[in-house]
Amino acid sequence: MNKLKRYIIFLVGLFVNSLGVSLITKANLGTSPISSIPYVLSLNFPLTLGNFTIIFSILLIILQLFILRKNFKLEHLLQIPISILFGYFIDLTMLLFSFVNPTAYIAKLIYLLIGCVILGFGVYMEVLADVAMLPGESFVRAIVQTWHREFGSTKVCFDVSMAVIAAALSFILAHRLDGVREGTVIAALLVGFLARQFGRLLAFVKPMLFPEDYKTSEGKVDQTTPASNNSDYVSVITIGRQYGSGGSELGQILADKLGYAFYDKEIIEMTAGTTGYSSNYVGEHQESLTNSLIYDLVNHMYTFPETESPKDKIFDAQSKVIKEIAEKGHCVIVGRCADQILKDRTDCLNIFLHAPLKNRIKRVMGKKNLTEKDAKQLILREERRRADNYHYYTRQIWGASANYHLSLDTSLGYDYVLDVIMQTAKKMK
Repeated sequence: MNKLKRYIIFLVGLFVNSLGVSLITKANLGTSPISSIPYVLSLNFPLTLGNFTIIFSILLIILQLFILRKNFKLEHLLQIPISILFGYFIDLTMLLFSFVNPTAYIAKLIYLLIGCVILGFGVYMEVLADVAMLPGESFVRAIVQTWHREFGSTKVCFDVSMAVIAAALSFILAHRLDGVREGTVIAALLVGFLARQFGRLLAFVKPMLFPEDYKTSEGKVDQTTPASNNSDYVSVITIGRQYGSGGSELGQILADKLGYAFYDKEIIEMTAGTTGYSSNYVGEHQESLTNSLIYDLVNHMYTFPETESPKDKIFDAQSKVIKEIAEKGHCVIVGRCADQILKDRTDCLNIFLHAPLKNRIKRVMGKKNLTEKDAKQLILREERRRADNYHYYTRQIWGASANYHLSLDTSLGYDYVLDVIMQTAKKMK
């Protein structure tokens, strides 16, 4: 039954995809990168867009065979009937949208954006189903697996290549540029971004549709339960902190006072062991976002679990490690969005530590042997990274008091801060 539901969702998503592709195409501002070559060919030869989509898809499947060789599995052949069906869906939806022939530029832009939204939702449905990939994504995955490339950058290169080839074909066949315009760029950036947003907004749908995927070995839905706690204090304490506030140092002291396990950089080593990445790589990339929106736009095509971006893979593995640590109980966890990862636990005290900028500059100058100017720049840069990383994965504002039980100024003194934390941890028990 579970498999049947997945294939039904996938087929519906495939049809929704075709609606989006057709509407984007009818907007006449250029089609999506993956459809650009078939579209240019359909403008210059008697076959339809759907027909050329099928032919182009078969070509990509053949190329996968040569790239993967012995790693080409029988399941990859499932792309053939999917491609044929997708091609016919495109021709059908092109007929359904035969009345769409906008002339005004604003109308073209509106149809383009609506098409992007529809296509983004279709991609989300395909991801939700998680049963197959279209040849375009599967081709990129083959390259990634064979030559060990990053999926996101490879996908960008693939999309650019498709658009360039389509443009060249247009000039060769028609001596003008058709099928590749500003709409191609907009679709390339926007569709995947929208798919990711649908995934976040509708995160509750998957557990509802596939509850069996969220069951424990006992066959019951997995629910977070507090770890056993025999001490006088709450079992788990998370600490978010401004850079230079002394949060990590305070966390270590607190853990020692309580006799709790302390986790900060230790999480890096534990995460590295589950991802296949080195601890240095994990450490460098765990909070490496410079801007969450840009990251979303550039890495938008991580549409399937096995093609997840390294950054997302690290966060998922890190989240699992943090949950496992919390299950053991009696621990202090520093940073890494732990407050949001463990937000459903009732035995968790969430703290945010901050301090005036001048105090943090002084601390960083001493620890890093930096000038005042360099220390300030480092603090501001690191805090932007932490804030963007936190917002990207939690959709919450980093440091906002509503996300924590306590928000404390470390400039008031370690003894005072520790005393308040311990009193609160005892009351929450």
